[in-house]
Amino acid sequence: MPRMLVPTIIMAVLAIGLLIVGVARGQNEHIAGLKVGMSMTIEVLPLILFAFILAGMIQVLIPSQTIGRWIGPESGTRGIFIGTLAGILTPGGPYVSFPIVAGLLRAGSGIGTTVAFLTAWSLLGVSRLPIEVGLLGWRFAAIRILCTFFFPPIAGWIANLLFKGLGWRMGFLLLLITIMIR
Repeated sequence: MPRMLVPTIIMAVLAIGLLIVGVARGQNEHIAGLKVGMSMTIEVLPLILFAFILAGMIQVLIPSQTIGRWIGPESGTRGIFIGTLAGILTPGGPYVSFPIVAGLLRAGSGIGTTVAFLTAWSLLGVSRLPIEVGLLGWRFAAIRILCTFFFPPIAGWIANLLFKGLGWRMGFLLLLITIMIR
């Protein structure tokens, strides 16, 4: 079964359900919703397209031995720090970062490196800094960065400790079981 089939079906059911609600309300809300959705699609489509091209090129152009040595499962702390730095420097939202992460995983990136990447991207991404400073000020931005700076490597080490050598599905299952037992 294709990897994205179930999420696609869920999104389709939700979208069609809301479209039916819009039609049933009789105020042309379904037309307005479709127009907004199309506008958003046109706005983010180029970004998504280039993110997927980047993810594919990473898999094809970077030899798996290089991926393995620098950010693979055996790269350890070095890989976690590389993932952290890459996450900090990766611009854009999830439409950019998740395709890159998918490409890295398929190319052989380690779980700790990948978790550090996503954690750094979400907590410390420099592309958010201008808006944060502009709206919240330098002081707040500095406090937030200082308070969250160490989380990406810690998250990477925890991921390696718990899930290294396991398939990600088995690791996730063990994590859920651990949480439920507590």
